[in-house]
Amino acid sequence: MPIRDSTAVVAIALALLLLPGALTAQINPRPVASQPSAATTSTSPPVVSVAALNNGVSAPAGYILSANDQVAVEVFGEDDLRTNARLNGEGNLSVPLLGSIHLAGLTLTQASSKLTDLYARDYLVNPKVNVVLVGYAKRRFSVLGQVNRPGSYEMPDGSPGGIDLLEAIAMAGGYTRIAAPERVSVRRHTAAAGDQIFKVNAKRFTRGAGGSFRVEPGDTVTVGESIF
Repeated sequence: MPIRDSTAVVAIALALLLLPGALTAQINPRPVASQPSAATTSTSPPVVSVAALNNGVSAPAGYILSANDQVAVEVFGEDDLRTNARLNGEGNLSVPLLGSIHLAGLTLTQASSKLTDLYARDYLVNPKVNVVLVGYAKRRFSVLGQVNRPGSYEMPDGSPGGIDLLEAIAMAGGYTRIAAPERVSVRRHTAAAGDQIFKVNAKRFTRGAGGSFRVEPGDTVTVGESIF
């Protein structure tokens, strides 16, 4: 047999020897470590705080809660005890397990401490309670007399303690043509002093001479009429 023919025979023999392994690899492929599919992978939802869910407002330091303020209460690790509601007219908040709790007159920190103590007393071990201000109570004031839109207005968000007199008048559309800015009166009622009436010359404020007057919730501003 020629040399080239014997070389061909050897090549064919080697192919036949390797063929069963190749066939076996095709029939029984090497196992691959299983990877969890997106469909079978489950991830627990992250715990989101009440403040993040409800966009709590930025209350000034030492802010005192009052009737009709809206708050959110979060008890860490106890989702079923979360609360988001307004204090009622008496300053009480209905809280799971505890019932109606008086929070008006307390700071947010004091309210958190009070609820923590009440939960720890009878229901939870080492509770962590956080109280967040979600919205201010609807505080209103009135502007009457010589303004373009006399009526009742809500205090802007972030101004729970009051606003500048000129801002209050601007919210009512500004002065009319016959208004007398130097003849503004502000009526205020407080539990301690009863009814008070302040006479204010708002004209000097507009001239940039300095000074201001703060309109508080419940005030009634009346702009007088020019006598000329």
